[in-house]
Amino acid sequence: MNNNTGLGMAAATASENVSAETVKNEEKFTEEELRRIEEYAAKIDITDSTSAICYGSDAQKKIADFSDTALAGARVKDLGETGDMIADLMVELSGIGEEEKGGFLGLFKKTKNKIEAMKQKYTKAEKSVDGMVEVLEGHQITLMKDISVLDNLYEMNLGYMKELALYIAAGKKKLAHEREVTLAELQKKAAESGLPEDAQAASDFAEMCNRFERRIHDLELTRTISVQTAPQIRLLQNNDAVMTEKIQTVIMNTVPLWKSQMVIALGIAHSKDAMEAQRAVTDMTNELLKKNAEALKGATVDIAREAERGVVDIETLTATNEALISTLDEVRQIQTDAKARRAEAEAELVRIEAELKRKLLEASGAPDSEQA
Repeated sequence: MNNNTGLGMAAATASENVSAETVKNEEKFTEEELRRIEEYAAKIDITDSTSAICYGSDAQKKIADFSDTALAGARVKDLGETGDMIADLMVELSGIGEEEKGGFLGLFKKTKNKIEAMKQKYTKAEKSVDGMVEVLEGHQITLMKDISVLDNLYEMNLGYMKELALYIAAGKKKLAHEREVTLAELQKKAAESGLPEDAQAASDFAEMCNRFERRIHDLELTRTISVQTAPQIRLLQNNDAVMTEKIQTVIMNTVPLWKSQMVIALGIAHSKDAMEAQRAVTDMTNELLKKNAEALKGATVDIAREAERGVVDIETLTATNEALISTLDEVRQIQTDAKARRAEAEAELVRIEAELKRKLLEASGAPDSEQA
């Protein structure tokens, strides 16, 4: 089997694979998308090196710009700061009932200065808590806006992903046609004429097809990045939503509960029956401490778990890294095989040229240089 025949069989096999894949992919597109694919394919000229190299670059640039936009949005947020503020607020609330001597019940002794000290401590803490609540409300508004922005980014990413899919489908369709029709005609012409320039033309066109195929593969890699971006956006949205819910719980439940409990405590402190008030406060305090301890434990554990959770699981990064390494290995193997084939072809060309020269000398009657 000569070299041209081998190239023809390889091209035919590749064309059959691409054609089958193209037909399969076209089933996933709408009529409008199929029309756009036809338009894209009609404009492709793989013999134009600049056009082939830049094919689909507009869509790739959109993906790159989109990634920069999404990254910039992620930089301006600091969910850890919000979590720290919630933790500080819990510490502030838990410290209100503490007393240097005598514990919480010491505030309700029949001593005026004890009650006044409690009021002053409550007033000071209330201002601090209200300030933190105001800041948390600002964070909540920002997070809600971010959730909306991430929705828009998600839709944009889907659009870019679809656009890349159209470019890829059009490129594969055009490549299959060029290999099945144009390359096959050039190879047939080279085989029939036996002229080296025809064989070179077929070889050059085959290499153009290979370069364009690598360009399509590059677009497929870009589309994979876009595919991976979609779940990453949803993870960011989920983190924002969790933090928004936690802030809502603090503002709507924890702080009002604390304030209402302090009002009750002050009312009991002014009761004429010190012993009954003391007993009521003791019961209330024990129950409140148990509930708050459980609530604080649950909220703190949940917030810590969410705050420590990564945006992308390590398994995802591992799979992506393995795919990249596999791709590099395959590319290196392809290049190695191609280099070996070129070396074999060069040796064959030298042999062919020597044989041709010998035959020409024999035909002219000149003595063979080797015999001479």
